[in-house]
Amino acid sequence: MNSLILVAVLLLLSAIGYQFGRKRALAGTGGEIRGLHSLPGYYGAYVALWCALPALLVIAIWLSAQGGIVDSLLIAGLPASAQTLSTGELSLLLSDIRNLASGDITSRTPSPMVLAAAERYNDLRSTGFAAMVVVGLALGIAGFFFGWRAINPEFRARPRVERIVHWALIVASAIAILTTIGIVMSLLFESIRFFSRVSPVEFLFGLNWSPQTALRAEQVGSTGAFGAVPIFAGTFLITIIAMLVAVPVGLFSAIYMAEYASPRFRAIIKPILEILAGIPTVVYGFFAALTIAPFFRGFGESIGLDVASESALAAGVVMGIMIIPFVSSLSDDVINAVPQSLRDGSFAMGATHSETIRQVIIPAALPGIVGSVLLATSRAIGETMIVVMAAGLASNLTANPLEAVTTVTVQIVTLLVGDQEFDSSKTLAAFALGLVLFVITLCLNVIALSVVRKYREKYD
Repeated sequence: MNSLILVAVLLLLSAIGYQFGRKRALAGTGGEIRGLHSLPGYYGAYVALWCALPALLVIAIWLSAQGGIVDSLLIAGLPASAQTLSTGELSLLLSDIRNLASGDITSRTPSPMVLAAAERYNDLRSTGFAAMVVVGLALGIAGFFFGWRAINPEFRARPRVERIVHWALIVASAIAILTTIGIVMSLLFESIRFFSRVSPVEFLFGLNWSPQTALRAEQVGSTGAFGAVPIFAGTFLITIIAMLVAVPVGLFSAIYMAEYASPRFRAIIKPILEILAGIPTVVYGFFAALTIAPFFRGFGESIGLDVASESALAAGVVMGIMIIPFVSSLSDDVINAVPQSLRDGSFAMGATHSETIRQVIIPAALPGIVGSVLLATSRAIGETMIVVMAAGLASNLTANPLEAVTTVTVQIVTLLVGDQEFDSSKTLAAFALGLVLFVITLCLNVIALSVVRKYREKYD
């Protein structure tokens, strides 16, 4: 029995508890709902919540703490020579033990000590999981009987269920907020470590990006060069190209589908357009590398232009095609949400259909359109695969879309791929890039919210 099966059993027990709680409440009044304080469903929900919530909470805590406890017990059982290893060596030893226990490849031939530790590791995990199953099922069954015994016609089930749901919603909101704070703090702390080694001025205004540490001290940039201007310039260049493709096409298609297309044509063309959003980005990368980039290179050569095999233009155009549904679908929904009374008033004043669209519908729908463009921009800034396959990995400070550039997300992936030491300036640079990108995205959100607030006050 794995964790998912245990959760499924608890959910099944909750469903049974719902039925038993509902039947017990009705049985107390001879089947008359009017004799109950709350509707029968609330009594069933009360029992179901007692079956599921305590057990699931304990299982969540157990799973989050089990790994650390097992590692501590495993280290305590190792020979004294292994316990005196450095932090890095001990981490590598534990990784080998886990890999051996799960049947994966280890970094070296396992010694008898590692073999014994892997067997002990499996025993500890099995014991811990068995204990979790027993405790979880025991709590579920105890919760079932506790909730079931509390059911009677005068029992105030509705306030209690709503209170539980209220607190569950508060906890869910707190988890979302704490997760966001955790992400920001992880970026901030690692970025502080990076900026303690590399000057923020060099990072934000430097023009040379070469985070690879040289092999010899006399080489240029022996400690790496971390000027991030070329990285952000490439990101903005590709994003601008993508938005120049996505915004006009997406907005015009949304206007046509909302204002001009027949219902039958709209029912056919809108799902087809939204299929673009479901295509994996790696497929777009193949399309950009094998079709669009060669086409631009061949077309450029035919008119005397030197177009790189991996260019910002190819990556930006394909990225723009990818995010067209984000603009068109959301803008279409927003335009359809504009009250018909605004259209009727414009027509009554003698305006044509096109004048109504330009002067009434688009201004009224502008907050939603700004939101769709912002979502598309965020999607373009965070795209990785298309840039890797169509624009390249080398940093290049240029405004020429026919040359190869790279982006922040590609560099983050490049810096963190493989077995990396998370204590060097090279890997810490990825967190600094992420922090700056987060600040830029936050500024875009603030600007968009100010635009939305201004026009909402005007048209609401």
